[in-house]
Amino acid sequence: MNRPVEFRSHAEASNWTPSNSAAAPASLPVVSTVANSRRKRAFDIAGSLIALLIFLPLLLTIGVLVRLESHGPALFRQRRTGLNGKIFTVFKFRTMTVAEDGETVRQATRGDARVTPLGGILRKYSLDELPQLLNVLRGEMSLIGPRPHAVAHDETWGKLAPDYDRRFRARPGLTGYAAVCGFRGEVRELQAIIDRVGADNEYIDTWSFGLDMKIIWRTLPLIFSDTRAY
Repeated sequence: MNRPVEFRSHAEASNWTPSNSAAAPASLPVVSTVANSRRKRAFDIAGSLIALLIFLPLLLTIGVLVRLESHGPALFRQRRTGLNGKIFTVFKFRTMTVAEDGETVRQATRGDARVTPLGGILRKYSLDELPQLLNVLRGEMSLIGPRPHAVAHDETWGKLAPDYDRRFRARPGLTGYAAVCGFRGEVRELQAIIDRVGADNEYIDTWSFGLDMKIIWRTLPLIFSDTRAY
């Protein structure tokens, strides 16, 4: 096992480039250590079950409020790419007046008119992501791993960012190494997605259960202070 990578601050993130291990050609086997870990999967099952029970009243309340605020379903479903490139349907609370899942999916931007008032609050505190606990329980996602992108974005960024497909060696996560290093939110330039992919691959190449615990710890303050959440 490689030595776990060190966490980077937001200031360091802007100048970070992928390490040699993360930028290596896609010659590694499809099955990775992180994807094969029974300990990680057991933690995902236990963690998602406990979280669903704890947050059940909140989930039901948010669902009702979303339905009352604007026309449309409470849950938003969108195709995402998972482990080994398998497509699955991700669950989120609907935060916009539209539900895009076609060949073109427009990213959310700061002050986006499509975002509802309640949706803005849900996105700010990442509460819209809570239904993805169901994806974790179903084995489509993990609590920690590369954040899944819309299939339309995968098809675009996969042609531009080196080693993009290597991030599919792990289950996508509710939170991840790239997110706590500052590589989250709207992609305004190519380098942003290159940095994110590099961090995702570095996480997979250096994964350990201890690293997952550190990522969870670093995620907690981001729930209340991440300026990239909008």
